[in-house]
Amino acid sequence: MDIEVLGALAVRVNGVSVVPTAPKPRRVLGLLALHADQVVAVGALVEELWGALPPRSARTTLQTYVLQLRELIGVALAAPEPQQRQERGEQQEGGGGGRLGAKDVLATVPGGYRLSTRGGTVDHREFERRAGTGYRAMDAEDYAGAARRLAGALDLWSGPALTGLQAGSQIGMEARRLEEARLCALAQRIDADLRLGRHRELLPELTVLVSRHRMHESLHGQFMVALHRAGRRGEALDVYQRLRTTLVTELGLEPSAPLGRLQRSILTARPDSAPVTAPAAGGTTPQLTARPA
Repeated sequence: MDIEVLGALAVRVNGVSVVPTAPKPRRVLGLLALHADQVVAVGALVEELWGALPPRSARTTLQTYVLQLRELIGVALAAPEPQQRQERGEQQEGGGGGRLGAKDVLATVPGGYRLSTRGGTVDHREFERRAGTGYRAMDAEDYAGAARRLAGALDLWSGPALTGLQAGSQIGMEARRLEEARLCALAQRIDADLRLGRHRELLPELTVLVSRHRMHESLHGQFMVALHRAGRRGEALDVYQRLRTTLVTELGLEPSAPLGRLQRSILTARPDSAPVTAPAAGGTTPQLTARPA
């Protein structure tokens, strides 16, 4: 089974989609996919579907949705297996030595259900693995390696997590967690690129990002550094003022102290040599020294 949640939900068995069209069974599959190979409690599934006030028939209805998912899985299991899987020698054997069945893939276990990937791919776990290698490269000051690895992690995303899926509390929380992880990896990758002197190449990307994330201080700080290093100090200071106006108007807050120091550094810097320090991306990156081009 291969699972994708970094974009539209996609779950395939033998290359065949098992994603139902009905909204609530899709949500059941979505929550199971987010926790693949782990037990998802019945209570969590009920809360996802009906919130804090489920109907009396909730558990029975949930069982019906699980049966619908197993029907789709059964059809996919009966389909011819792709040649590439045969070449890898993957087996369709259940625990008892018989042919793998839908109940082996979507199993009922004490307290809930478990969706088994049986060695298939799970994109959000691969994202976390690749991002982790990028963070370690940053810690080792291998900025070229970090930029490459973090870009590879971000390439796994095709849109917002579980885009198009009607989310309840459980899926909504997981989607927000994944989006925060994506933003963190993105900010770290931009940090690596800035350290490599790629400030001019970053300007178009950062222009879009600060427009989308109007209160994200790390991205605004990186945009300010990139503009300053490109010799556009006035525009860098304008970025700070726009962010400050947004924060004060919408949250009643001033920009953070590190961003304020960055603004003052740009304001007082000599065009030829004065250093500018950007706020750490995600709160974990060492300080970045940037000089105007």
